Amino acid sequence: MRFGNAVRPGGGIRRFGGQHRSAALECVAVLTKWGTAVVAVAASSALMAPPSDTNVPEAPGAGPSLSNAPQLPKPPPLGARGQLGLLQPPSGASANVAVKVERDGSLSITEQVTVPGGQHLVRRIPLKVPAGEEQDRVYGIRDISVEGAGKAEPNGEQLVATFDGGTSTLKYKVDGAVADVNGAEQVRWQVASGWDGELSRVSASFSAPTRETPTVDCFAGPLGSDRQCSLAETDHSGVVRIEQDKLAPGERVDLAVQLPAGTVPANARFEQIASVGGAFALTTLAGLGFGALALFLILGALAVWLLRRRDRGALAAGTGPVDVLMRDGDRVSFASPDGVLPGQVGTVVDETVDVVDVSGTVVDLAVRNYLWIAEVRSAGTVDWQIARRNAPDEHLAAFEREIYTALLPEGTDSVLLSELRGRGTVDPRVAGEAMYADVVRKGWFSRRPDKGKGKLTWAGIGLIALGLVATVVLTFTAGHALLGVAVALAGIATLLGASWVPPRTTRGRRLVGQVRGLLEYLHTVKVADIPLGDREMVFSRSLPYAIVLGDTEHWLRTFEGLDPSADGSAGLYWFGGLEGDRDLRRFAAHLPSFLSALDGLLAESGHLRSLRPEPVPA
Repeated sequence: MRFGNAVRPGGGIRRFGGQHRSAALECVAVLTKWGTAVVAVAASSALMAPPSDTNVPEAPGAGPSLSNAPQLPKPPPLGARGQLGLLQPPSGASANVAVKVERDGSLSITEQVTVPGGQHLVRRIPLKVPAGEEQDRVYGIRDISVEGAGKAEPNGEQLVATFDGGTSTLKYKVDGAVADVNGAEQVRWQVASGWDGELSRVSASFSAPTRETPTVDCFAGPLGSDRQCSLAETDHSGVVRIEQDKLAPGERVDLAVQLPAGTVPANARFEQIASVGGAFALTTLAGLGFGALALFLILGALAVWLLRRRDRGALAAGTGPVDVLMRDGDRVSFASPDGVLPGQVGTVVDETVDVVDVSGTVVDLAVRNYLWIAEVRSAGTVDWQIARRNAPDEHLAAFEREIYTALLPEGTDSVLLSELRGRGTVDPRVAGEAMYADVVRKGWFSRRPDKGKGKLTWAGIGLIALGLVATVVLTFTAGHALLGVAVALAGIATLLGASWVPPRTTRGRRLVGQVRGLLEYLHTVKVADIPLGDREMVFSRSLPYAIVLGDTEHWLRTFEGLDPSADGSAGLYWFGGLEGDRDLRRFAAHLPSFLSALDGLLAESGHLRSLRPEPVPA
């Protein structure tokens, strides 16, 4: 009989050729024949010999006795190996596995398992095994059947098979065992693994549709061990024979057979191991992500710079003179640019709600016949009365309604400023909140200029959340976790950039330019150009804007010669206590006192900036 490959003691595979049979093998064959003859003669003699205590003389002329026979090698003891395998059957549980490579690249496997009576063994066949530091090899299993005292069912990444006392046969097919390796094909499968008890013997055979003698590697022991199997050989028919004694629980017999390239279709499948360290490696894809991040940061910084420059330009340049006097035949009326109210002007210009914005609104409510303001003198002291003229209606903005209600709550028809100071019911912060919301609603700001979150802020928060989620998912799946980090960094940059982007919109910038034109009107208007019957109305409607823009003194001086009784009334229609005046000089002297008293009340009641604005340069 000829053997192709055999395992040398201590490892390695030694090849034997049929035409170059060594002298050692021939000697072993001869001795084996003589040993068999000697054993037969000895057995016959033992049967015919008398008891050991009887002396029987040797027959004359007989051949040489066994004691004089040539000294031949003793037959191997029980359990020792010859070239044909184990001589003694196993005493414990055993497995005999037949592996056949099909033409389609799948493996047909039959496992015959023998378990001593009264015992129970479980095998967990792994369908995902390590194939290096960064990937796992994944097998598919199908067409599972069991004959005898056992059962099997897939369980996630394992096939769990249980065997009771007796002999059972497990059959199944495996996909993914054939891989292209270095110009050849390698078939790899653990013919024994995942046993929860010891196997006294594992034997296996491997066959493939090829005429060439395959190269065999067989490893036994714990996973990752390179210990060679007890026996791995290829017989004259090309069938690989494997034997292993005493396989401990949890150990495996790992068979790797190399076949010529193209023998069967390769179908191995590998999965990348999701390791934290490897996931954060700087791959080409991650590099592209950070390149895109760098471009995003550059373009974002450029956009912020351009927006801030344009915003500053709107504050400095203006749009030129604005015609706020609307003419209808011989009549003239005042109309603010873009319908902006006095309380909104200051917020649009400096992005904050100040005390003067609320004071200007109070005067504007009086000018529009919602309130009545009068000077009250008592015992040499001066106080100021605010009285209800018309109830708040739908024509008032939300912040105007808040100011009106704070001054004159429901059921109150008039109040003195000194009473409001003692009552402490006026909180301009409520009106300020409504004013911030109103400038956004009007479209002059994209977000609240004080602390509001605009679309850009929410976009930054969304990018940060998306980046964090992507980082975690990529870390434990496909890798390239730095892509998620890049997205999160883009979100942080967007969030920070949102606070630098001016909240004022294009419409708001245009209004700022028109406010500068309004200020120019306040500086250049000629009273003589206004019809006599419209002068008081134009003066009064423009006054709250002059107060907010810090041009009160100049506006009062411009109209100080106005006769408020020219229209037949006793004085200004919204301001009492100065009846009989033929001009506005006494009013011009008293109005700053009212504004100072009102500013003081508002500054004490809320945390608004109390400084009166500097005049805006024309």
